[in-house]
Amino acid sequence: MTKATLSDIVSERLGVSKIEAVDYVEHVIEIIKETLESGESVKVSGFGNFQVKSKSPRRGRNPQTGDDLTIDARKVVSFKASTLLRNHINDEE
Repeated sequence: MTKATLSDIVSERLGVSKIEAVDYVEHVIEIIKETLESGESVKVSGFGNFQVKSKSPRRGRNPQTGDDLTIDARKVVSFKASTLLRNHINDEE
């Protein structure tokens, strides 16, 4: 699903114009991004948790040349689905 598809669905379900729906979707995504950038987790009840995790530097290997290299420390976003979402996806209730 793309942002455009999501905006179309929001427009249909809320009965708002497509321009307003795009604006709503963009604002929600921007709020989530800003929250994660500040280091906070985002918890959406019944959906799941987005969390920023720090990865330590580690040794790696270039698969083309076989040369050893160091992969820099970085932050990654992880998502853990809620039990409700997992059950819904697996048709368990």
